[in-house]
Amino acid sequence: LACSHRHCAFPANGNQVCVWDTATAQPLFLSGHCYSISALSFGSNINPLLVCSASPERVIVWNLDECIQKVQEGFTPHGIIIGTLLGMVLHVRFSPDDQQVAVCAGNRICMLSAKNEAILAELDGHLAPVTAAEFCTWEKSMLISVSEDRTFKARKLLFFSFHLKVWDYSTSQLIYQSGIITAFPLLSLLIDEENKQLITGCAEGQLWIFSLISDHNYRCVTHINLKKEQEKFCNKVWKSGKEIGEGQNNSKVCKTDKVRPEGSVETSLPVFLVEHCDFLACFHNEENIYSALNASWFWIGTSSGLLIINLANFELEAFLSYKDYSDLSIRFARSCALTRQAVDGKVLCLITSMFEDMIAVLEVNLAALVRTQHSVFIPCGNENSLSVIASSYVFPFLSNPYFRVIECKLNYFTIGLKRRVEDKPLVFHNKIKSSGYTEAPRMTMFTPNINLKKKEVSKQKTSCKCKNKEYPLESDPPIKYEKEVSVTFKPTPIFCVQYSGDGEMLACGLADKTVLIFSPNLTDTYNVFSGHDGAVNSVGWSHDKKWLVSASEDRTLRVWSVCNKEPALILGKEKFDKTVRFAQFYFLDTFILLCCGAEFHLLSFHLDATKDDLKRYKQRSVCKLVQKFPMASTMEITSLSAVNDFYSYIVLTAGSNRALEVFDLNAGCSTAVIPEAHTRSVHQICQNKGSSFSTQQPEAYNLFMTTAAGDGIKLWDLRTLR
Repeated sequence: LACSHRHCAFPANGNQVCVWDTATAQPLFLSGHCYSISALSFGSNINPLLVCSASPERVIVWNLDECIQKVQEGFTPHGIIIGTLLGMVLHVRFSPDDQQVAVCAGNRICMLSAKNEAILAELDGHLAPVTAAEFCTWEKSMLISVSEDRTFKARKLLFFSFHLKVWDYSTSQLIYQSGIITAFPLLSLLIDEENKQLITGCAEGQLWIFSLISDHNYRCVTHINLKKEQEKFCNKVWKSGKEIGEGQNNSKVCKTDKVRPEGSVETSLPVFLVEHCDFLACFHNEENIYSALNASWFWIGTSSGLLIINLANFELEAFLSYKDYSDLSIRFARSCALTRQAVDGKVLCLITSMFEDMIAVLEVNLAALVRTQHSVFIPCGNENSLSVIASSYVFPFLSNPYFRVIECKLNYFTIGLKRRVEDKPLVFHNKIKSSGYTEAPRMTMFTPNINLKKKEVSKQKTSCKCKNKEYPLESDPPIKYEKEVSVTFKPTPIFCVQYSGDGEMLACGLADKTVLIFSPNLTDTYNVFSGHDGAVNSVGWSHDKKWLVSASEDRTLRVWSVCNKEPALILGKEKFDKTVRFAQFYFLDTFILLCCGAEFHLLSFHLDATKDDLKRYKQRSVCKLVQKFPMASTMEITSLSAVNDFYSYIVLTAGSNRALEVFDLNAGCSTAVIPEAHTRSVHQICQNKGSSFSTQQPEAYNLFMTTAAGDGIKLWDLRTLR
């Protein structure tokens, strides 16, 4: 999030930048990123007003005046790409003259030119992601950064340490490195130019203030515990008979007790933001202002509310709690941004919800907030201290189901919230488990088993590194065939082909009712499966490459062991009323997906290839229908795609009505429909099915899909479904 004067900037639809002008209530959408935006910042100057946005693949600087002019002329606005492939960016900051941009990417800080793509300097030294960086205005080429350093060195204490560093970025030299400040991550940073001090906040509600005067050697001035200051302030207001939020919902502040009530939960107070407070500007017409107001004030943005700290006495002067305002639906914030200068006595605040995809824009009347809480001021009427700006301009695109689905649902390792109840014996024998009547109701259809032992994870990683083969990016695309092999003695159509995950075997489904398995070089036939009474229209490999599933025009499904010629599982015609198509393993071989007419089936199964000599014709494998998912307004599903190489709840389908539909099997419903995706029916959907053990970010997988139809091939962005 970012705020500047009357503008707010925040990500919209994942990879777009929305700049909202509060004066005209007009949003400006800027497109140029392919991946989710992770950092935003406004420039230091107003004319021209610049915005920098960063994602893992690029960093872009936008000139708002030029972008608005392009939109008015009917053109698409474009920014200047100043950096590419820097990795996950957590923070960006313009220099005081807007000529350079400090980009905190991973463990390093890249100094980029704001006018072209050029890396001016790279500042290495942090051992963990850099969370914030600020320029020092009175010291040329001086940059201060904070980081979460989860490693240790020989000369440091042997536990997690979080450090502060001071850089000379013109020479890429480290000027100063602090010792251990706190055992919690440092999240925010502010430089007080007037007092030449540095203020930083951590994830546990602690503030640390350091002196930046050259003779003081960066000594610590004070340490503030925000929880204790908040308790002191609430007790002081309670004694004076005041009310916090007076005029909004009449919620009184109760005196805090040292003993926490039974059943209550103690929460942390992470400091997301430290920003200057334009306090005196809000009281320029007041005559009864005490001389103490000449001190510096600054905002503290936390997960539960906003605080105002007086830098003269380091005490809390005002506190705004989100939950005290009934008009505000956000109770706990994940991040926040504030304008440094007040406009007409009001400060613009932007917050996002911690638990929902929701953004709120607030106008805080600073004078009214302080008057109602501070005993120094004489109350002047019943003036509201907080107003929630009308959401009709901001929320429509944020409440769009596409945005909600892509940001929340497309996470392959998301586990549904489940309250665990320990097993308790119902009798006096400790080995007998509870019957389960105390268990919480089931909230999700299924969840992946990610609690693997270290040995199992290391084995899987090793096997993936050894077997997985990637197409060389520097090579040209294949345009010539290397070998031609005749699979049968007479001409026979091949309906489907499928490589195994490691590329070591190739399965083919033929019109002569057989399934063939070839070696990768097509020199010899590994195995032949026969038993279908119709043409084989689909084949699919299991993740462990031990099983092969096939579907046929005879309305049957068979699962074969690669080592045997007899099927381990057969589902006959009595199970399906129409032809079975697009059969595949799903959710790391936990389920089988298949299409039958206008719906697809989710099947659970257990495979047992052993045979009993007395009952050799009796099938030991079992299969059970979990649920059927119908596709809306179509006669037949023409294509289906789902990932089996890692945990994914998403299933993509295409119908004869030329539409695409996205299903979330964890929620058990359809989440998005794209009508008229092609002018003809889609006959193929392709997704990226890379390994889940890759070192890349999880967001890099399955962000795109390709659809093929009679009118051509289209590449889709799953975050925007465009």
